[in-house]
Amino acid sequence: MKIQLSPNKEVYNFCEPYIIAEIGANHNGDMDLAKKMIDSAVECGCDAVKFQSWTPKSLIAKEEYDRNQSYDDSPKKHFGSLKEMVEKYYLRDDQHEELKNYCQEKGVDFCSSPFSIEEIDMLVKLNVPFLKIASMDINNIPFLKYAAKTMKPIVVSTGMSTLAEIETAVQTIRNEGNQNIVLLHCISIYPPKDKDIHLRNITMLQQAFNLPIGFSDHSFGASIPLASVALGACVIEKHFTLDKDLPGWDHEISANPVEMKTICEDSKKIAAALGNVYRTVSDEEEQKKSKFRRSIVSSKKLTKGDVIKETDLAYKRPGTGIPPNEYNYLIGRKLNTDLEEDSLFNWNNFE
Repeated sequence: MKIQLSPNKEVYNFCEPYIIAEIGANHNGDMDLAKKMIDSAVECGCDAVKFQSWTPKSLIAKEEYDRNQSYDDSPKKHFGSLKEMVEKYYLRDDQHEELKNYCQEKGVDFCSSPFSIEEIDMLVKLNVPFLKIASMDINNIPFLKYAAKTMKPIVVSTGMSTLAEIETAVQTIRNEGNQNIVLLHCISIYPPKDKDIHLRNITMLQQAFNLPIGFSDHSFGASIPLASVALGACVIEKHFTLDKDLPGWDHEISANPVEMKTICEDSKKIAAALGNVYRTVSDEEEQKKSKFRRSIVSSKKLTKGDVIKETDLAYKRPGTGIPPNEYNYLIGRKLNTDLEEDSLFNWNNFE
C-alpha cells in the first residue's frame, strides 16, 4: 500500500525512507536555535522537521504539575519545576507559523505532533502535510477520530501499545473514512536497551495491517534506524539536536548533525541496495563473465587424432571459450588439430 505523505513524497514499505528530524522541544524555547536546527536538518538531507504542539493547559493536569516540582537527579537536563519547563519550551501559535514559513523557504516539510483538538485545528490551518500522533495518544479514541476527520494522512507511533490497541487505533481512523495511515514501530524508552527494540516488529506490522510501516527511534547513534531500513521501514523519525549537552529533555538521546547525515545518506544506499526478490544479472555483471569465469583448456600438449579424456582438461581464465559446465561434451571426442598446453578448446578443434 502506498500513501502520499507529503506533496513530494509517496511512502510504501521498502521505499527510500522519508526522514523526519524530530526537533520536538529541543529548540528549548529559542526561535533562533530552532531555525539553526532546521538549517542543519536540511544540510543533513532530512525530508521533514517535526515539532510538538502543546501548551501548559493542553497536555498536563494540575495534579501532575504539583507532583513534579523539581528534577534534582539531572540538573544538566532540567531546571525548576515541570510547569516552569513546559512554560519555557512550548511553541506559541505565532511561532508555529513563523517556523512553518521558515521551513517552506528552506524546502523542507514542516510537521508537528498535536496534543489537543485545538492544536489539530491550528496545524490543519497551517496546512501541514500530515498529522503525527504520539505514542501516548494511541488509545485516545476521541482524539484519533478528530484527527482522522481532517483527512490528513495520519502517522501513528506505537510505543507502549499492544497489538490489540494498535488494531483499534487503525480501525478508529478507518471508520472515519481516512485510509491514509502510516504506523511507526516505537519503543517509548529513552534510550531503550538493544534487546528491547525488537526491530522484527516492523515485519510483523507490515503483515498484520498491510500499511506502510516506519520506525520512531530513541536509541543512541545511527545503527538501529539504519537497520530498520533493511526491514523495509519507509519513515524514520529520529530526535535531532545540534549539541547533546544542551539542557532539555531529549538532547542526550538525539542524533547530532553527523549522525543524522549518516542516517540520511546511508538509508538511501540501503534502500537502493535491497533491490527486489527476483534473481537477476545486470548488464555490467554479464560483461564480467568473459573476464572472471573460466574456460576449458588443454592440461598438456595434445596431438591431432587424440581422443579426449577427463585428465586432458583443465579450467582457467578467461571465460571466452567452452564453459566448464560443458566438459562432458568434450570427453570421447577426437581432435582434428594439434594443441599446445593451456590452449582454449573450441568446437572447431574436433572431428
